[in-house]
Amino acid sequence: MIFDTLVILSAMASPPRSETTLNVLVASSEACPFAKTGGLADVCGSLPIELSRIGVDVSVILPAYRHVMESGMPLEELPIHFDLPIGNKVVSGQLLKSTLPNSDVPIYLVKNDEYFDRPELYRENGEDYRDNCERFAFFSRAVLEAIRLLNMPVDLIHCNDWQTGLIPALLNIEYIANPEYEKIASLMTIHNMAYQGNFWHWDMLLTGLDWKYFNMHQMEFYGHLNLLKTGIVFADSINTVSPRYAEEIQSQPMGCGLEGTLSEKADVLSGIVNGVDYEKWNPAIDKHIASQYTPNNWQQGKPACKKALQEEFGLPCDPQIPVVGMVGRMADQKGFDLVADVIRDWVRNNDTQWIILGTGEPNHESMLRELAAEFPHKVGVKVEFCEGKARRVEAGSDMFLMPSLYEPCGLNQLYSLKYGTLPVVRNTGGLADTITDATPDAIAAGTANGFSFKEYSSFALAEALERARDMYVSDRAQWNSLVDTAMQQDWSWKRSASDYENLYKLSIERKRLALQSS
Repeated sequence: MIFDTLVILSAMASPPRSETTLNVLVASSEACPFAKTGGLADVCGSLPIELSRIGVDVSVILPAYRHVMESGMPLEELPIHFDLPIGNKVVSGQLLKSTLPNSDVPIYLVKNDEYFDRPELYRENGEDYRDNCERFAFFSRAVLEAIRLLNMPVDLIHCNDWQTGLIPALLNIEYIANPEYEKIASLMTIHNMAYQGNFWHWDMLLTGLDWKYFNMHQMEFYGHLNLLKTGIVFADSINTVSPRYAEEIQSQPMGCGLEGTLSEKADVLSGIVNGVDYEKWNPAIDKHIASQYTPNNWQQGKPACKKALQEEFGLPCDPQIPVVGMVGRMADQKGFDLVADVIRDWVRNNDTQWIILGTGEPNHESMLRELAAEFPHKVGVKVEFCEGKARRVEAGSDMFLMPSLYEPCGLNQLYSLKYGTLPVVRNTGGLADTITDATPDAIAAGTANGFSFKEYSSFALAEALERARDMYVSDRAQWNSLVDTAMQQDWSWKRSASDYENLYKLSIERKRLALQSS
């Protein structure tokens, strides 16, 4: 049975709308500490709290995965049940409620055990769930239905990645007929263009939208349904997680096939750098590291952390040897192919130590294990992920390596700045927006906070590392000055939240003008 959504919407109650407060609903497929696979969860678990602090009335909504139910967070079952049309069937759901930790920001969970009571969020045993389109079509409709059921005033829905890409389309096609929805604006945030939600064309039936929208200008992408493209096309505003990445995705190869669509929307496309929650990532209060320290006493605290890190990874405890740390997914995208080439050369020619933590592609894991076994006094590798170890790498290393092929924003370089560990990065995406290379001019201006290179090659990486190592060994006073600069910079969510508040207001105004001209 296929429901006529327009008939359903016409009977909706009218939620009250505040004339003074900015009311925002953040729709996401994950948010810390409820469910996480990557940086999206960090953003959607931290940004709303900071938005609330600056006066935005913000709520969050995400699926009630098994991870959510087992997260240990307090959950309240609301007496709110609903039925939604998905393809040729009707699917039932329920709303739960909690709050983001250390805040009064409400978080609503969409419960349907058939879709979300699974071991993982999106995939299992290396394979995506085959019904992902159906799962998130249901979630997208549930987000819009929740506004009515909760009598929630909403000025803007902040959508995140392909899992919520259907929301702007539904809002502009079906819900536009309802007076209480027609003024709701939408913002589509792209966290990584590589993940687009591509599905076979028959999944178009699951969206409930007319086939006329399955065309090259709206929802179709080389014969497939593309939910990220859908969100980009129908949203009032689009943004990414750094200004440089917003530029890069408008051309090949960073656009991942959608560069034309993004170029057409360039007038509503912008970038805002992600922030860091300094209540979580701060060496002054970090309980995982050997010695807590601040910008005022780091020259006492970091050496103790370095010694403990060298011991933990089985390396000689020499305070004079520079330690290069690296934490992350062991994949080509993160530059691990370049790192292997440089390590092989450097272990034979200088006394630098390498400490690497993470998991990823089997060829990188085995290669790094072999290097650690062959050079146990210079290379320490742990093929695992542990947040405590990650924090100790940040605190105990002298340099932090991020030679990414592409990086929409990156968070580790921001953690590194706070921990006084100078980043060595490739000049791309958010890395370019946050790390100022230690050139003579930047040093003289007092803005240098790391080292960067442009060409994606092991030679360019080695040259940047050589510059960093030379300063560490031969000009410790200048090195210490860069560390002071890095630790004193503010990359907190407070700055980013203000930028988002301004973008929300701009998006709402765009929606208002679009309605006037229609």
